[in-house]
Amino acid sequence: MGILGFLILSSKRLANYFKEQVSMTIFLKDDAKEADIEQLQKTLSIAEYVKSLKFIPKEVAAETFSEEVGEDFVTFIGDNPLQNSIDLSLKAEFAEPEKMKELEKELSQNSFVSEVVYDKSLITLIHENVNRIGVILLIFSGLFTFIAILLINSSIRLSIYSKRFIIKTMQLVGATRGFIRRPFILTNIRLGILSAVLAVSLLYGCLTYIGSISPEFEIFSSTDDMIIVFTVIFIIGILITWISTFFAAQRFLNLNTNDLYY
Repeated sequence: MGILGFLILSSKRLANYFKEQVSMTIFLKDDAKEADIEQLQKTLSIAEYVKSLKFIPKEVAAETFSEEVGEDFVTFIGDNPLQNSIDLSLKAEFAEPEKMKELEKELSQNSFVSEVVYDKSLITLIHENVNRIGVILLIFSGLFTFIAILLINSSIRLSIYSKRFIIKTMQLVGATRGFIRRPFILTNIRLGILSAVLAVSLLYGCLTYIGSISPEFEIFSSTDDMIIVFTVIFIIGILITWISTFFAAQRFLNLNTNDLYY
């Protein structure tokens, strides 16, 4: 439950991380004036949708391409066919199909811009699957929570069932229902807190270990997420045990003496 809860909270951050890795490249015409290029960079650097940008001269692009293919294609061709370009990294909230399409259209209106390129299929895939993954994680989390409630409830009912005669004896000698329920509730709440502490300790240990062997894990995790998950685990642990104990004890308090033997 804790791991699934952590994944649900981290899924948006994970999706944002991948969105911001999809770059938009603005290819510039060979006759583009340096003043126009500088002005475009200044405009983009203060734009609300830009996270970072980098100007890549065609000479640098040629060197990078030559390293990738393992051959100096400029010498082979006798000319550098590549263009100067600007690589944009967009903020996650703007890295969506419709917004990127509008931005592409806006940038293409500059007369010195040759082409605006980005991976349309990838950004669409990320956008479509973000909500789907969140729903799947939520369903699994709900399923595991339901199973946990059933197991805890059954365990508490069995524990109280073994003391049903003591409960009825206390009731017959005049003890109030609240007085009879109190020790069972307090005992099981303590067990719930202990279980929550163990669960939180194990989860924290797992997350710390993963973070130590994979530094990239810090990108998807945050202290706030951990605090939220740990708090929810404690609250659920206390609530489930309190509610289950209350109704289990109430059930035996409502039974007739003869019914205790069945």
